[in-house]
Amino acid sequence: MGNRVAREDYEWVYTDQPHADRRKEILAKYPEIKSLMVPDRRLKWIVCMMVAIQFLAFYMVKDLEWKWVLFWTYAFGSCINHSMTLAIHEISHNTAFGNNKAMWNRYFAIFANLPIGLPYSASFKRYHLDHHRYLGGDGIDVDIPTEFEGWFFCTRLRKFIWIILQPLFYAIRPLCINPKPITQLEVANIAFQLTFDILLCWLWGAKPVVYMLAGSMLGMGLHPISGHFIAEHYMFLKGHETYSYYGSLNLLTFNVGYHNEHHDFPSIPGRRLPMVKKIAAEYYDDLPQYTSWVKVLYDFIMDDALSPYSRVKRKLRGDVKQE
Repeated sequence: MGNRVAREDYEWVYTDQPHADRRKEILAKYPEIKSLMVPDRRLKWIVCMMVAIQFLAFYMVKDLEWKWVLFWTYAFGSCINHSMTLAIHEISHNTAFGNNKAMWNRYFAIFANLPIGLPYSASFKRYHLDHHRYLGGDGIDVDIPTEFEGWFFCTRLRKFIWIILQPLFYAIRPLCINPKPITQLEVANIAFQLTFDILLCWLWGAKPVVYMLAGSMLGMGLHPISGHFIAEHYMFLKGHETYSYYGSLNLLTFNVGYHNEHHDFPSIPGRRLPMVKKIAAEYYDDLPQYTSWVKVLYDFIMDDALSPYSRVKRKLRGDVKQE
């Protein structure tokens, strides 16, 4: 567990990300894919159902013994809350109400944020669109680990700890890499969330709050679903910076595993990404792909060639227009 990884720096490249060119090529060959770029009318009802399920869970755990609160937090609450973060990811691309109702999407994301306990939906939107526009961009893409993460988490044991602490690093990293002035929408997100958290504690006590917050932290740390954080862009094979996963956990994660397809067509809702793969199969079938997010986590920890440095990074050229 003390072996150090071989990497001492990111994988620097001097080419543009592959997704824009592939998108143009696919659309030229299969223009019918444009018909998939419409809102997912079912998304808002699925999100409302998930929020209602967590509200019911808050009520049901309030009188449980602590050992059962913790059990259900990991076994159930963590799955729902991680799935809810991916619903917010979907909403950040305006797939709930469409581009012509952008603010409806923003406030709906704040509503979806409530069962997670930590206000982040408004900030996520701003940084995530930069991740798409400037994938791997030095100083812009906050999905890239910091120099400290790459330097320090360099053994199997430390990588294991890093995965447990992923939610913490995702929260702190934007402040270190690309801090932005706070917006009114972010203030509203914080106000609504804190009000909800206080009311929940006042009405039903500490157990639902622990269930909510611990579920979010555990679900995005050492958890089978959190394998997608590593699977999406960590360079398991040289020359490839985005990877897809086509396993059953896509049913819980709004098809976020179809990640090459998503970066090629970010305006297409997750529910329709399998159609993209089917239509343009020759572009995706031969790309590296995963069948297990759990195996991704295991391989990342145990392979001494992999670390937080295993990311493609590029210096950006020309004008950079951030969200």
